[in-house]
Amino acid sequence: MYHYTECGLDNVWLENGYTTRKTAYGDATSVADVDGLLKALALSLTKKKGRLTGKELRFLRSCMCLSQERLGKLVGATEGAVSLWERHGKVPKTEDAVVRMLILEKYDGDGTMEKALELANDVDRMVNQKLVAKAARDHAWKARSVVGNDERFALAA
Repeated sequence: MYHYTECGLDNVWLENGYTTRKTAYGDATSVADVDGLLKALALSLTKKKGRLTGKELRFLRSCMCLSQERLGKLVGATEGAVSLWERHGKVPKTEDAVVRMLILEKYDGDGTMEKALELANDVDRMVNQKLVAKAARDHAWKARSVVGNDERFALAA
C-alpha cells in the first residue's frame, strides 16, 4: 500500500493504481489517472460524517481551482476566514455544507457549476491582470499582459 500524501491529505492510502521504481534519488511513485483519483477522494469527502477538517477544505478548494478569496465570496465569508478554517480546521456548518454541494455539483452535476467556477477563476485572473508597456529603441510602444505578483509593482505602489 502507498501512503498518498501528495494531495495534501494525511489519511489516503492507495491499494493499487500506482507504480514505484528505484531512481538515483530514491523511490519514485507514479499514480495512474490522478484526476480520477482526486475526483473519487473529493466525492468521498462529501459523504463523510462530521465536519470537514482544514486540510479537507483546502483539498476540496484546490479541486475546484478556487483561491481562498474566491471561495470566501462564494460562501459569504472573507479570505481571512477561509484561511483560518484551513489552518485550524473549524469549518462552520453552513459553509461546510455549501462546499460539499459545490463539489457534488462539479463532479456529479450537469456541468453548470463547473462553468461558473471557471468563469469566477477567469474573472479573478482578469482583475489581477496588469498591462506593462515598454518603449522600444525606435520609440514604438509594446504592451503585454502580466498576471500575478511582480516586485516592480510593489515599488510603484
